[in-house]
Amino acid sequence: MQMWIPREIVPSLQRSVRTRPIVVLKGARRTGKTSTSLRLFPKYGFVSLDLPTEAEQAEKEPQSFLGRHPSPVIIDEVQDAPRLFRHLKVLVDANRDRNGQFLLTGSQKFTLMKNVSESLAGRADIAELETLSFAEIRAARPAITLETAIVRGGFPELHANPDIDQVASYNSYLATYLERDVRSLANVGSLRDFERFLRACALRSANLLNKADLARDVGIAPSTANHWLSALEASGQVVLLEPWFSNRTKSIVKSPKFYLADNRPAMRFTEHPF
Repeated sequence: MQMWIPREIVPSLQRSVRTRPIVVLKGARRTGKTSTSLRLFPKYGFVSLDLPTEAEQAEKEPQSFLGRHPSPVIIDEVQDAPRLFRHLKVLVDANRDRNGQFLLTGSQKFTLMKNVSESLAGRADIAELETLSFAEIRAARPAITLETAIVRGGFPELHANPDIDQVASYNSYLATYLERDVRSLANVGSLRDFERFLRACALRSANLLNKADLARDVGIAPSTANHWLSALEASGQVVLLEPWFSNRTKSIVKSPKFYLADNRPAMRFTEHPF
């Protein structure tokens, strides 16, 4: 039986549900968005748009979909039905005094936030669930060392169940990510080229971002590298840390630092040569 690892985001998430009609929880896949939502709000209905039939109805027949899944409800991977957001707006505006009507989760943050900003501005609180912090890991497993936590990574299931093979888990994560998210986000023709690009990115984690060098080393056009970086950022796999200078012009023009969002995938992606 897996242990439950408490998340630091819980108090703010509960407060948002009490005070806002819609709450949007974003984050990369397998950071615990769905399990956290279900555990905190067990009386809510639940539907996942990972199911093609549900996603199709939510997109093509949003009124019927919302009739089948009345509030309060958790809608998982909601970015897969962009047309649904306008209908959520109508429902919320008709019952503006009711808080906690919809809890929306999504793993493609650019697509998700575009729809939220266009249809749900002023109606939704937005929160982000990242992989486990060391404090969260240490609270669940007091004997763990920093080195072990770094090597195992921050995905909750790997610490909730220490028997899981971390190498197999990350291989599965990479394969699923390439097939599911990359094809929909980046329209990638060659997954092999994208995988090589991802490994090249991992080798540069915590360094200044140089898109021209990255594209040259992988053998792709700079425009392609820029597009693929946007896909990685949209799916929560990488983080760009913008520079800070007292001179604001420098902060705008200088290159950001580039990080993979979790340490273990960065090490896993660099284990094999191109």
